[in-house]
Amino acid sequence: MFELVTPIRTERLVLRPFTAGDEEDMLEFESREDVARYLFNEPRTREDNARELAARTGRTALRKEKDELIAAVELDGKVIGYVLLIWLSEEHRQGEFGYVFHPGFGGKGYATEAAAEMLRVAFDRLDLHRVIGRCDPRNTGSARVMERLGMRQEAHFVESEIFKGEWGGELHYAMLAREWRARA
Repeated sequence: MFELVTPIRTERLVLRPFTAGDEEDMLEFESREDVARYLFNEPRTREDNARELAARTGRTALRKEKDELIAAVELDGKVIGYVLLIWLSEEHRQGEFGYVFHPGFGGKGYATEAAAEMLRVAFDRLDLHRVIGRCDPRNTGSARVMERLGMRQEAHFVESEIFKGEWGGELHYAMLAREWRARA
């Protein structure tokens, strides 16, 4: 079990629960077409964003299988994205992680820094055996983050589903706990 009560501080970032005060920062990137392009949702309207923010404020703990932890990623007092961890299977000690960031803050290593903390929670605090990450093959930035973290590409599903009206694929990456510990 893990609950995000105390913010997680990295060298440059703070990972913490979302609060009502994050609405404008969140809307700034969630309403962008280039952010929603690879997500299941469309660019968020102000109303959609408010509903999603309200839901995220309650996703702060992993107590049982299928729970989802979503942490706001803050840089100098501004929310620039989020990271998430889903507890997929208690029996098999499996999880899935992901991240979404404001493109204006890309290329500085923030996604890698924050995503590494989600892997640390998964392996060091939840004692998961395996964590996966998925992305659209066209989302080369996301794939590079997983590769920098030391995850291995396990699959490339080509035109495996209709996604936003066109055939889309999916890359699957994974890391085992022993691989995480060997990198430490």
